[in-house]
Amino acid sequence: MAVTQQLARIPVEYLAACRQLAGESPDGDPHWNPPSEDVLDLDWAPTLLERVCGLAGLDDVHLIALRLATQGDTSIDVGFLNTHPHGIAPFGPAPTALSTAEVAHISELLGQIDLRAVLATLTTDETEPASLIGDGAGGIAGGPRKYLLEHFNALREFYRDASLRRLQLVLWWD
Repeated sequence: MAVTQQLARIPVEYLAACRQLAGESPDGDPHWNPPSEDVLDLDWAPTLLERVCGLAGLDDVHLIALRLATQGDTSIDVGFLNTHPHGIAPFGPAPTALSTAEVAHISELLGQIDLRAVLATLTTDETEPASLIGDGAGGIAGGPRKYLLEHFNALREFYRDASLRRLQLVLWWD
């Protein structure tokens, strides 16, 4: 079983209800079960995206936004989602979350990143970008460019929809 990056778009009220349920439940069960259409599996793309954007010289504002988009923030307490036996991140770091305002800001900045241009700064030979990126990028079916573009576009659209719907995001590795 591979550990991959997961994101869920949720209303503020849903997170509050899960927090309350966890506090009232004898075993801390938050009844966490966001709708599947509001969950995104980014696979192992976050580290690779950050690395390729860093190699391409993406400015700090957009690089930090990309990092927040995949790592979240700890200002919203979601520790109750990581309580045994109902923890959603048993194989990775503790879950994090982003407020609706953070989601809107990150969505705006992700929309400004031209990943095709970022990827164009790398050589056209697929073996060289794979060796620069590392982390097994050479073994990605279809090549790292296609993989990164697909996952970045999914991330950007996921944030755009969350921003339009004024939703929070919860992030974890599972």
